[in-house]
Amino acid sequence: MKPSDFGPNRSGTLIKAPQDYWAFNPNPLPPPLNLTWELVSLISDADRAISELAGVARTLPNPHLLISPFMRREAVLSSRIEGTQASLSDLFIFESSHTAERKPDVQEVVNYINALEYGLSRLETLPVSTRLIREMHEHLMAGVRGEHLTPGEFRRTQNWIGHAGCSLTDATFVPPPVQEMNVALTALERFLHEPSQLPPLLRLALVHYQFEAIHPFLDGNGRIGRLLLTLLLLTEGLLPQPLLYLSAYFERHRDEYYAGLLGVSQHGKWTEWIEFFLRGVAVQARDAIRRSALLQDLQKEYRSNLLDKRSTATVLQLMDLLFMNPTLTVGFAKEHLGATYRTAQVSIDKLMEEGILFEVTGRSRNRIFMAPRIMKIVEASEPQADA
Repeated sequence: MKPSDFGPNRSGTLIKAPQDYWAFNPNPLPPPLNLTWELVSLISDADRAISELAGVARTLPNPHLLISPFMRREAVLSSRIEGTQASLSDLFIFESSHTAERKPDVQEVVNYINALEYGLSRLETLPVSTRLIREMHEHLMAGVRGEHLTPGEFRRTQNWIGHAGCSLTDATFVPPPVQEMNVALTALERFLHEPSQLPPLLRLALVHYQFEAIHPFLDGNGRIGRLLLTLLLLTEGLLPQPLLYLSAYFERHRDEYYAGLLGVSQHGKWTEWIEFFLRGVAVQARDAIRRSALLQDLQKEYRSNLLDKRSTATVLQLMDLLFMNPTLTVGFAKEHLGATYRTAQVSIDKLMEEGILFEVTGRSRNRIFMAPRIMKIVEASEPQADA
C-alpha cells in the first residue's frame, strides 16, 4: 500500500509496521459530515422508499412466502460479488433435491443463508455485536473455501486487499494491524449501541464502510458486512421483516461500490459514499415493493384458477410452497406437505396440468420441477411487469 495514494483528508491514520509495510487504521465513528441539500434529499427519498416497503411487509398475510426467495436471491448475489458462480436456480435445485449439481459454489451460498438465518434468530437474545458477528462468520465459513482461515475468530495476523498474488507492499489496501483492529472493533461496537441523532440510514452507511475498512477476518469480510446491513435494518426499526437487500445494487455497480469504500479511506469522500449507499437503498426498496406486488398478484391468480378447478387443499398448499422454493422434487413435496408419496405426485401432476410447474431435467427418475413464472420474478435483474 502506498502512502502517496492517501490524501490529507483521509478518514484514518497510516501506520508503518515493523515489517516495513503501511497499513490504514480508520478513525472512530462518526466522522465530520457536511449535510448538503442533495444529501438531505437522498436521505428523505430513501426513508420514503423504506417506509413504503415496511408498509408492504406489515400487510403480507404470510411474509415468509416472500422472505425466503428474497433472502436466497441476496445470498446468491452477495456471494457472486466474492467470485462464486452459483445461480439462483442452482440454489433452489440444491435445496429441493439435496444435490449441488457438481457446483461446489452452491454450498457457499447455502452457508450465507445459514449465517443470515442464524443472525436473525440470535437477535431475539443478543444485540448486533462483535460476538454476534463472530458467530455468524463461523456459520458462513463452515466447510467451504477458506474454512482453514479461523472461522468465527477475528484475525490474529495481517491481511490485505489487492490483485491476485500481490504482497503487503503493493496491495491496494491494508487494514489495521491486529492491535489497532481490536481497538477499532470495540469503538465500532460502542457506536452501534450508543444513542445517536444521526438518521438511521446514514448510520448504516457509516457502519458498513467502517466494518469493511477494519476487515477483521481473514476471509468473508464482504459477505459479513452485507449481512450486517440486513440485521441493522431490523434493529434500527426501519423494517419489520428482512425484505431489503443491497447486494443486487452493489453487484450491478461493483466498481463504484469498491471505489466508494476506497475513496472514503484515501480521501475522506464520505458524502460520495453515503450518496451511493442511499441511492442503493431507495432503488432496492422500490425493487422489493414491485417484486412483492408481482409475486402476490401471481399467487392470487394461481389460487383463483385452482379454486375454480376445485383443486384440493393439498394442491393449494403445494402452490403456496412454490413461492418459498420455486423448484421441488416429489420427495421435497412429500416432506413439506406431510403427505404420502402418491399424494405429492398427484399434486405436482395437477400443477403441471395447470401450467404452473414444469419438469426441467428430462429424466424419468429423480425428476426436478420448476415454476418458471415465479423464478422469472425472483431471478430477474429487474422485475418484469409481464412476468
